[in-house]
Amino acid sequence: MKKYDYLIVGSGLFGSAFARRATDAGRRCLVIDKRPHTGGNLRCESIEGINVHCYGPHIFHTSDREVWDFVNSIVPFRSFINAPVAFYKGRLYNLPFNMNTFTQMWGVITPDQARARIEEQRAEAVAAMQAEGVSEPRNLEEQALLLVGRDVYQKLIKGYTEKQWGRPCTELPPFIIRRLPVRFVFDNNYFNDIWQGIPEGGYNRLTDGLLKGSDILTGVDFFDDRQKWEAIADRIVFTGKIDEYFGYRFGPLQYRTVRFETEVLDTPNHQGVAIVNYTEREVPFTRIIEHKHFEMSHQDVHACPKTVITKEFSTEWKDGMEPFYPVNDEKNNALYGQYKALADAQEKVIFGGRLAEYRYYDMAPLLRRVLDIPID
Repeated sequence: MKKYDYLIVGSGLFGSAFARRATDAGRRCLVIDKRPHTGGNLRCESIEGINVHCYGPHIFHTSDREVWDFVNSIVPFRSFINAPVAFYKGRLYNLPFNMNTFTQMWGVITPDQARARIEEQRAEAVAAMQAEGVSEPRNLEEQALLLVGRDVYQKLIKGYTEKQWGRPCTELPPFIIRRLPVRFVFDNNYFNDIWQGIPEGGYNRLTDGLLKGSDILTGVDFFDDRQKWEAIADRIVFTGKIDEYFGYRFGPLQYRTVRFETEVLDTPNHQGVAIVNYTEREVPFTRIIEHKHFEMSHQDVHACPKTVITKEFSTEWKDGMEPFYPVNDEKNNALYGQYKALADAQEKVIFGGRLAEYRYYDMAPLLRRVLDIPID
């Protein structure tokens, strides 16, 4: 008889949440992770009394009552409304694109004025495409120009997107930006979901609660002794790179990754908001995170005399780096399709998460996926 019902490879949100469900169902779980800590990219570190998001900011948001109740059954969430701003050539613009943005950009004061300005610039984009004999956008640049026009694209989309993906917008597929939100109201709330928040005390409390009752080993690489780990449990939940699981049989998939530079500043309030996007192509980082604003507000910000900021730098993934985002272009999606066919044939292995499914997940849809998986 094998020692465990489930071996869970990876202790990020997918693996941890599955462990919680399986443990609650009376199953025995072993969770292994090659990093020296649990929690995956949700990991936080306390610096100067501030919960620092080690792998970039995570803001939980959902309109799914079952998902919201699930996470709050582990740790209470405090309300946090994400209202980032964009910095371009010395000026700040509210995000997402809304009446505040349009007023800052053009001085317009009514929705009709904003619509007229955008429609005028959209018409320019349509005319340019027609002059080239095309009716549908061929790349991200044409798609963005059709959605928001020249000014918003040039100032707030182009440089930021090219830094994120390491490619000109003319070489990126249009679907990346097809659902770009544009609001003609004065509303800086980035998300549309009913519930938004951060776990009280940070994300470590969430993942620690999800993993409670499971056996855990960190600093362990599944591929260093694969036969041993495959023999230790009846079933496997795999959250790593799907191409690596199958020995790169069809070739490697492409990923983007992020490098972080974190520093402590001797001031209680550096930028006044959790997230500032730097949209100029010439600025090497994509954004600055000031972590204290996720959990501190009003006088609490100044009661903590120091602050911690993180600059994010997007770059192409290379072997040895931590993969963050799949490159979901036509070539890579076709390659993933070949790996998915192999994965679907595995009766004893569940593939889950952004690396194993080669797709970007927000936290709530990922948890919805976990909650929908039957526990054997």
